[in-house]
Amino acid sequence: MHLSRQRSPFFRGQYTVEIFKEFTFESAHLLPHVPAGHKCGRLHGHSFRVGIHLAGKVDPHTGWIRDFSEIKAIFKPLYERLDHNYLNDIPGLENPTSENLAKWIWNELKPLLPELSAIRIHETCTSGCEYRGD
Repeated sequence: MHLSRQRSPFFRGQYTVEIFKEFTFESAHLLPHVPAGHKCGRLHGHSFRVGIHLAGKVDPHTGWIRDFSEIKAIFKPLYERLDHNYLNDIPGLENPTSENLAKWIWNELKPLLPELSAIRIHETCTSGCEYRGD
């Protein structure tokens, strides 16, 4: 028997979920505070992947927390600052570790995305970090 959307609790916005939108960008950087001779102290690049995670109650009318296209539009100005650029030249990213990059993106996006729950950074296929705010 088919449950109507009106009677099913799954369609009343009475549940919380976490959604994410992922982006990729290419950037160069070096880490100025690593020991002498460390490979990350030399100029190098990454194909970064960033996940923007939002958590909240699902709107009973739209069925979502936030439209993915809105997340994309909100991230676009940051993407343009990061993609194919030297991260060390961006104010606030003078020491552009993945950890600092995640916090920097969080600080830029949180005022625009109050539902923001995490920023996940992958600097390689196997290495990255996740920042969930202080």
